[in-house]
Amino acid sequence: QVQLMESGGGSVQAGGSLRLSCAASGYTATVGWFRQAPGKEREGVAALISVDGRTFYADSVKGRFTISRDTTNNTVFLQMNSLMPEDTAMYYCAAGRIVWPVAKALASRAYNYWGQGTQVTVDS
Repeated sequence: QVQLMESGGGSVQAGGSLRLSCAASGYTATVGWFRQAPGKEREGVAALISVDGRTFYADSVKGRFTISRDTTNNTVFLQMNSLMPEDTAMYYCAAGRIVWPVAKALASRAYNYWGQGTQVTVDS
């Protein structure tokens, strides 16, 4: 069982930046960031394959968000720049035991472990 703990959420003005962190209790094959706004379905935002570092992004965040990792302590980051009010959501870190097909990189069912979430609010 892998435990995940997110941090770094908060409130920011539109155009600002935040960096989310996800501390994992162990190594996992894949990591991802998801978000869920009130009344909306959970959405995959970014994902990373641990063995080779390949990354994947939702079209809505490409060029603004960057997922990265610190392999020395099993921590994954989500750098969010040029934030917009529509980025407001609860953000969740997720991790998977096996590498998924690329088409499933941002699908929540491809992940086995989930954090509790951290709130991001972007004010216009």
